[in-house]
Amino acid sequence: MQKDIPHIVFNSQKPDNKGIEILTIESLSVRKNDIAHNPEKAHQLAFNMIVFYTEGKSKQLVDFVWHEVKQNTIIHLSKGQINAFQFNEDLKGFIILFTDAYLKKQINNLPKNELIRLFNAHLFSPIIQVPKDANVSKYIQLFYQEYSNTAEDYNQENTYSALYSIIFSKLERLKQYQTNHLKSSDKLKTFLEFKSLLENNHTKSRNAEFYADKLNITYKHLNTICKDTLAITAKQFIDEFVVLEAKRLLVNSEIKSTELAYALGFEEPTNFVKYFKKHTGFTPNTFKKDYI
Repeated sequence: MQKDIPHIVFNSQKPDNKGIEILTIESLSVRKNDIAHNPEKAHQLAFNMIVFYTEGKSKQLVDFVWHEVKQNTIIHLSKGQINAFQFNEDLKGFIILFTDAYLKKQINNLPKNELIRLFNAHLFSPIIQVPKDANVSKYIQLFYQEYSNTAEDYNQENTYSALYSIIFSKLERLKQYQTNHLKSSDKLKTFLEFKSLLENNHTKSRNAEFYADKLNITYKHLNTICKDTLAITAKQFIDEFVVLEAKRLLVNSEIKSTELAYALGFEEPTNFVKYFKKHTGFTPNTFKKDYI
């Protein structure tokens, strides 16, 4: 039996690729048994991905949660997230893949809010439902046509970059309608600083007061910021973050739960097992077996 969830890297078949690729859902479905890992089985992404469904209904797994998809649904995933498709004969659409290096290269051309809304998995749902009268599909189809045009490669990279920026701007416009409560503000800035601290220190502390001290604010103020941003307490956000990290590590490595406990900063493996079961309903080993 396979011992872990594969870590899927960006591997374009197009020569001299600069870190971005587009393919159809249908082509991936046809090839699913001929590639190294069946995309219908859970896998961890080493790149960023946008999936646009143009026809059919199905589900897509994002970080251990199955999301319903249908015509004009967009799913966006960040590097490191767990993904799996559920193909059927009626399903059609496009998949845009791009590396972190490509994303960073485009940052100067993209409004800051776009990066916050589209690639902050802890803040937003991965789903965007595109209105029928929106023209997002036209630009994605144009991108696919340009990418598939092998007859002419002159200045294609600039064409990709321009279309990429347009597509992202369209998605940001749609996303902001779904997240009106999250405006650019001092609270959002502080929350993102808290999240960054948590990413770098979650193995050292799961105590909200630790992070409040680092931010030079009170525990009460940090709680208020988290409640206003995500409608949960700072402690609840910390727990959700740690549990998700534990899930990803459990299914994407051969690490034992005892080793993982110490790696995540738990003094005793039994404390980690109790903590994980409290928040998921499963022991670490049961969860790993279920997903593999």
